[in-house]
Amino acid sequence: MTAMGAAALLILVLTYAGVAVGRVPGLRLDRAGIALLGGAAMIAIGALDMEDAYRAISFDTITLLLGMMIVVAHLKVSGAFRALGGFAIEHAHAPFMLLVMVTLLTGVLSAFLVNDAICLVMAPIVVHVTRVINRNPVPYLIATATASNCGSVATITGNPQNMVIGALSGISYPAFSAALAPVAAFGLVAVVVIIRIVYRAEFSRKAELSPEVYRGRMLPGQVLKAVVVCIGLAIAFFAGVPVAKAALIGGAILLLTRAIKPERIYREIDGPLLFMFAGLFIVVAGAEKTLLTPDIVASAKDLGLNDVWRLSGFTAVLSNIMSNVPAVLALKPFVPGLEDPERAWLVVAMSSTLAGNFTLLGSVANLIVAEHARVSGKPLGFIAFFKVGLPLTLVTLLVGTAWLAA
Repeated sequence: MTAMGAAALLILVLTYAGVAVGRVPGLRLDRAGIALLGGAAMIAIGALDMEDAYRAISFDTITLLLGMMIVVAHLKVSGAFRALGGFAIEHAHAPFMLLVMVTLLTGVLSAFLVNDAICLVMAPIVVHVTRVINRNPVPYLIATATASNCGSVATITGNPQNMVIGALSGISYPAFSAALAPVAAFGLVAVVVIIRIVYRAEFSRKAELSPEVYRGRMLPGQVLKAVVVCIGLAIAFFAGVPVAKAALIGGAILLLTRAIKPERIYREIDGPLLFMFAGLFIVVAGAEKTLLTPDIVASAKDLGLNDVWRLSGFTAVLSNIMSNVPAVLALKPFVPGLEDPERAWLVVAMSSTLAGNFTLLGSVANLIVAEHARVSGKPLGFIAFFKVGLPLTLVTLLVGTAWLAA
């Protein structure tokens, strides 16, 4: 191995370790800063020049994520999410029906919009409702987190790792959804069934609920415009319009308003996530250029990754070690060389997302829900989540892998 190759390997390992842990001891670096520092280091050692670094960044992914962030921000600020959540939950008149409503609403919204953002909206609603009706919030909060992960499997726009895979694989939006929507639907049913079993004491106590949801201020004109744009986006996605193009245009249209200050929308955009993506793309490209010989790339076949079951398990383990987006990018050089790259990418999308339900630390969506629970004074414990996450992850991965292997 050359000196540059050794340096690139060190940068890759340190960057991924830092992203997995989320910080560097003694420094105030977060995941975005670690990824950007790793990308800059790859350029500094000469693994990539600036032109190579620019080409390494998937601007389709960045643009799609930015556009969807603007759409979600507008739906949130206009009050559309609170109105929809309030309407659905207020019609749940029994604990089990409340569980079904929370799971279904979170899962369906997460299928078309970024799941982390849906958790930011749904978690406070669930905390408020369970406090008002004096119920244990834990099963409903777990349903929020796990349903957001399961629902987001269904489409390219459901979560960040699917967006990366959509851009890298070239799989169309309709083809992606046709393959994985059934897995997402099964996952939502599994969420309800498993939580009902694990927390049977909560649902065995019969009660007539009359939940009241604080809906806050709603801007009807802006809600209507956002709904129209979302319908237009869905039509465009399934009609084959490039998803990044459609999302950017949709987001830009929603910025044309006299009612909402743009600063309120900008505050909802997760800039650090965009920076982390850019840095990781450069780090992976630098490692690919300096370290990955044809023999190393071919070793994916030696590992048996052509087998759907082995690829699914490998991806799930990798996603729990280093998080799902870095895991997907780590697999980027190897998947195109497999016998059926399109199916392999679908397996990676399914497994990397469903693996997020394994533990409370498995996905950003889980952490968002846990933070809202902590702030509300009703902490969501690791063991409480794991009681649901373990069987849910195993059964959904088993069914999802069997579906894609058929």
